Amino acid sequence: MKTVSENRSFEGTQGVYSHASDACGCDMTFGLYMPRLAETMPVPVVWYLSGLTCTHENAIVKAGAQAFAAEYGVAVVFPDTSPRGEGVADDESYDLGQGAGFYVDATQDPWAPHFKMWSYVTEELPALLAKNFAIDMDRQGITGHSMGGHGALTIGMSMPDRFASISAFAPITNPTASDWGRKQLGAYLGDDESTWQRHDATLLMREHGFDGPVLIDQGGADQFLDLLKPEALAEAMAAKRQNGAFRMQPGYDHSYFFVSTFMGEHMAFHADALGA
Repeated sequence: MKTVSENRSFEGTQGVYSHASDACGCDMTFGLYMPRLAETMPVPVVWYLSGLTCTHENAIVKAGAQAFAAEYGVAVVFPDTSPRGEGVADDESYDLGQGAGFYVDATQDPWAPHFKMWSYVTEELPALLAKNFAIDMDRQGITGHSMGGHGALTIGMSMPDRFASISAFAPITNPTASDWGRKQLGAYLGDDESTWQRHDATLLMREHGFDGPVLIDQGGADQFLDLLKPEALAEAMAAKRQNGAFRMQPGYDHSYFFVSTFMGEHMAFHADALGA
């Protein structure tokens, strides 16, 4: 692991690190905020998964998580959204290929050799964090924005023994029924739609929900509402009687202005669930 940069932030450290990834077969970069409390004891961690076209950097700069992470004494990890670099498959469209890993393990060419974001986020990167940083891996929460909200929900619901809490900002909630999903799942996983279902938050919510609390914020003026399909997940949460809240926020769009507005509430939500 190499240190790309480390900056003092709210008495903690905002770092950026790179490493050779076995899962993705290329170098991967991630951001990690460590609060001052981590200098004396292991701290819980919140995962922040970013959306289409983003790198680790977008949320570090725009989401405003560090002040709240420092207040509650939690770490925040910001993975990249896909493998990158020479020899890694890509596509001319912004919503497929590099920057659009969709948090799945691809099985189809040309994506299969590198696009293993599920394994990267759930196996390789957690092991790296546990080895190198003062993080209490028994206390984890997960959140994300848009495509990252999709990833947070599907990973969180698939691993209830690992995550104490799930939240999301404007998540892609029903990708098997949306152009933001059918295109990517078909490309990465193939035509057998039965393999897509474990990557659909609405279907997972209908099937088994989540043992812990869930918080969803969706902007009412989001320009991508028809692709995100928030009503599908809201209905599934109600039908499952899920412990949590789905909140429509009038006037807010899909941008990081929206994310940063409600970041404090999401960090407080996770801190409470993690006992921070």
